[in-house]
Amino acid sequence: MTETAKKKRGMPSSFTILLALLAIVAVITVIVSGTTDAVTAATFSDFFTAPVKGFADALPVCLFVMILGGFLGMMTETGALDNGIAVLVQKLKGREIWIIPVLMCLFALGGTSYGMCEETVPFYALLAATMMAAGFDPLVGAATVLLGAGCGCLGSTVNPFAVGAAVDALSSKGIEVDQTIIIGLGFLLTVVTTLISIIFVMRYAKKVKADKGSTFLSLQEQKDAEAAHGAAAAEAAKEVKLTGRQKAVLGIFAFTFVVMIVGFIPLGDLNANVAGFFDNGVYDADGNTITQAWSAVVTGLPIGQWYFDEASTWFFVMAIVIGIVGGLSEKQIVNTFITGAADMMSVVLIIALARGISVLMAATGLDMYVLDAAAAMLRGVPSFIFAPVAFLVYFGLSFLIPSTSGMATVSMPIMGPLAAGLGFSPEVMVMIFSSAIGVVNLFTPTSGAIMGGLSLAKIEWTTWLKFAMPLIVILTLVSMVITTVACMVI
Repeated sequence: MTETAKKKRGMPSSFTILLALLAIVAVITVIVSGTTDAVTAATFSDFFTAPVKGFADALPVCLFVMILGGFLGMMTETGALDNGIAVLVQKLKGREIWIIPVLMCLFALGGTSYGMCEETVPFYALLAATMMAAGFDPLVGAATVLLGAGCGCLGSTVNPFAVGAAVDALSSKGIEVDQTIIIGLGFLLTVVTTLISIIFVMRYAKKVKADKGSTFLSLQEQKDAEAAHGAAAAEAAKEVKLTGRQKAVLGIFAFTFVVMIVGFIPLGDLNANVAGFFDNGVYDADGNTITQAWSAVVTGLPIGQWYFDEASTWFFVMAIVIGIVGGLSEKQIVNTFITGAADMMSVVLIIALARGISVLMAATGLDMYVLDAAAAMLRGVPSFIFAPVAFLVYFGLSFLIPSTSGMATVSMPIMGPLAAGLGFSPEVMVMIFSSAIGVVNLFTPTSGAIMGGLSLAKIEWTTWLKFAMPLIVILTLVSMVITTVACMVI
């Protein structure tokens, strides 16, 4: 048997891993339902319909990913993307390694400010090609995206899907929260974990550049990556010049992503003047629009209030704009967009299947059962035990409820009052929740963003796990130490 065959056999696909997890969760519900009325045993129909219901639940994200596929396909068809990567690598000749810290810091900023997660999916393919062209491997590109945005989410400062949802849940229970403490702790967690991750990724990148045989990728993964991203790497070896059209397309490409990022940031919670600049609409007493805001003309909602429907609309429109500016014919624009969207179907199905697991747990009551049991276990323990145990509780719960906002909504009304009742800081509890679920979201297979992104980069989840696990252990310990000390002194 060849080495390639052995490696292929040892790496189950993302679909197989997720189906196995779905089956395990279904079996657990059957076992637990025999001991409590709080959990309903999953039926065969619950198991088989979970992926379909997961697709319905994740439909905005899935549509977003498909439209992004069409958008990126349009970029590739114009030749601007491959040539742009080549020019970037040529200009950074000998200094390619500095792409990593710059991009990881930018992704971390997106993560800590607005919870950049699913929005990172299109960057996996782009950076896989960029890093291959720079002499690294696709794993460096995936790590740059996943660890950068992931560390930002881990140390959320004003992330509305983590901190915002958690604070709102605490407020509903009459618990006042000092946002200054949350921002300070979040900033510390973001900076420390991002710095550690940058060092980790850069060391690996240098090792791979010096010796291609040191890559974590299997031979099959290397072949798949070459087939998917090799063209961009080959172009980097040539003396490439961008045409005027391609420069314009790249400008539009950058503008599109900047607008998307700003669109997701909750500007109204950060700065009223900035929010007012984008939202100059006139509304009646019931909130109905009388005069539409100028930034809402395309998507229907002003910048700063976007979610996936608005982002999908934006990328759909800009894909057409890029096709026109890039000189493509009407037929080319239509066919290219359809082909690009079709290329994302495997990613979409992975996201749907991952979401199906959380849908099944919610439907059977398993998620709330585990949460209530965990809260009961933490009552009456001192701070130096409470914080790390609470972290581990959230660490485990994050596999059951991979949605950050969902976790905040169901857990904070229980965990927040528990912490306050024991005399501990509710702000620290928010950061325990944020950091624990943030660490898990660096590797959990129930995350559609991870599984979908790795699929685009042509990296198996098991390969990512082998590569990232030492770092994940370090980040877990660092996060536990910071939150435990905070719990003891605040």
